[in-house]
Amino acid sequence: MLNTRFFTLVGIILSAAAMRLVPHPPNVTPIGAMALFGGAYFATKRTALLVPLTAMYLSDLVLGFFVYDYSWFHGLMPFVYGSFAITVCLGLLIRRRVTPLTMGGAAMTGAVLFFIITNFGVWLVSHLYPKTMEGLVNCYVAAIPFFRNTLAGDVVYTMVLFGGFALAQRYMPVLRKEPATIPARQD
Repeated sequence: MLNTRFFTLVGIILSAAAMRLVPHPPNVTPIGAMALFGGAYFATKRTALLVPLTAMYLSDLVLGFFVYDYSWFHGLMPFVYGSFAITVCLGLLIRRRVTPLTMGGAAMTGAVLFFIITNFGVWLVSHLYPKTMEGLVNCYVAAIPFFRNTLAGDVVYTMVLFGGFALAQRYMPVLRKEPATIPARQD
């Protein structure tokens, strides 16, 4: 049996990941929103983590091969993907009560965590800043303009993903069914 809700959620996540491939201001992307969305709406923790991480990885492959030289980026991947996984967990925390307040709070928390974790990673693995407290502070200060963009992207895309899915559920009752699981294999 086709699980329409599951495939709709996967489609939304893949569409959000594809938005990374179109021109956008630095860090104004749907990454945090798709992690939060996946955590809130997929039925199992495994699926909630696997689908958004896979979508992000696929978009990273495209960006790495066709847009950027990712040779310097690999040392930061554990920090980026780790913060992404934590944002999925924030989605898991709000899944029983998805409201504008919980979504907004989780989106802002995810953006702050992303800022803290990834910039710590930049300081730790790159040669841009000295490995001193002053170097760490300078790293965070230099990243503030990117934080504004990350926060804006996370909040706007969270509204778009969650709001769009709420509208879809309103007009397509099949999407209201709980839970959205990976369909069982039919032999």
